[in-house]
Amino acid sequence: MAKYDKNDIERRMQGAVESLKSDLSGLRTGRANTSLLDPVQVEVYGSMMPLNQVATVNAPEPRMLAVQVWDKANVTAVEKGIAHANLGLNPMIDGQTIRLPLPDLTEERRRELAKIAGKYAENAKIAIRNVRRDGMEALKEDEKKKEISEDDRKRGEDEVQKLTDKYVADADAAAAQKEKEILTQ
Repeated sequence: MAKYDKNDIERRMQGAVESLKSDLSGLRTGRANTSLLDPVQVEVYGSMMPLNQVATVNAPEPRMLAVQVWDKANVTAVEKGIAHANLGLNPMIDGQTIRLPLPDLTEERRRELAKIAGKYAENAKIAIRNVRRDGMEALKEDEKKKEISEDDRKRGEDEVQKLTDKYVADADAAAAQKEKEILTQ
């Protein structure tokens, strides 16, 4: 049974890029984005839950997020969850709505966020290269077991390298786009 599976390699590389895009969406650019609150966990009904399971988040203005809490009893728990997430936001309670004005980002903070975006991209590229290594090893093993010829192995290695180059470029592009967003607000 051949170990090399091109579709699996591609799926794993695609997963690394998707994970990077998800991480990048959580970085603040100065414009209100509801995904900024995705990592927020709230302690309600005796357990931790994601914010989006106890409230609706929207961006009524470019520099304001509004969190509409469904159950009035959970308003203070949601406020605490937002405060504990260390997002640099100052929640203001208004009935069952929590308003979160987004402060201006300082130049230093922008550079810091751009560096973080670069780190996320580097981690994604490391994950992609690890998948490439797995693919190359699987091809060598298949050749050793006489399941594929040397030419097939070389063709497979070229395929894996092309996929690696494509997904590394995707990761770089996503990070560059986010850095541009952060630095040009």
